[in-house]
Amino acid sequence: MSATQTSSRVAVVTGGSGGIGRAVVERLAKDKVSVVVHYSSNEAKAREAAEAVAALGGRATVFGGDVADPEAMAALFDHATDTFGGVDVVAHTAGIMPLAPITQMDLDTFDRIQRTNVRGTFVVNQLAARQVRSGGAIINFSTSVTRLQMPNYGPYAASKGAVEAMTLILARELRGRDITVNAVAPGPTATPLFFEGKSEQVVQHIASLNPMERLGTPADIAEVTAFVAGPGRWVNGQVLYANGGAA
Repeated sequence: MSATQTSSRVAVVTGGSGGIGRAVVERLAKDKVSVVVHYSSNEAKAREAAEAVAALGGRATVFGGDVADPEAMAALFDHATDTFGGVDVVAHTAGIMPLAPITQMDLDTFDRIQRTNVRGTFVVNQLAARQVRSGGAIINFSTSVTRLQMPNYGPYAASKGAVEAMTLILARELRGRDITVNAVAPGPTATPLFFEGKSEQVVQHIASLNPMERLGTPADIAEVTAFVAGPGRWVNGQVLYANGGAA
């Protein structure tokens, strides 16, 4: 029996303490998925997410570590297996988004973005590809900025272009394994990270750019994630733009 046919599926959600990650954790829990809530530095927020899962009647545990550190991530996957018996879904929401024009960003910041977003995705995907069970799903996170080409997002968008390339190629490399690999590419989403440093006028302008005339919510993105994590078995090797029609 494949993992999708059981009620005991297990998910690892990196960045599960954050805005979108937290919504993904809770949405998967509603589908009776046991969740490992990963965090980088905010253990308290991760525990809040796990408590929210428990309040829904689900099972969750927390585990910290740097996504770009292969030993830390190997320990994360070992924790998932030791606690819940294996891994069926990996939702890799963890990432960072420092913004600046290409002409002004210092190389240390650029390197930090690539280390977390590109190397981190590689490390997590490599482990996921080796350990996710048949019938499972690997879900990476890109951004709609790869299409929108907004100023100040160059280094960040470059990192997410690499994420998309790895996603599409890994899906083909896992031929015969019955594991889907997709990327979700959110548009502007109402999270604390998005609002940071933006005036109300700027926020309203960005919200008006899509025909729905609003920002996305973490729940909007979590719904797309849950689809490709579970019932969307015929969606594979794709980038799903969840942005209200902005591009």
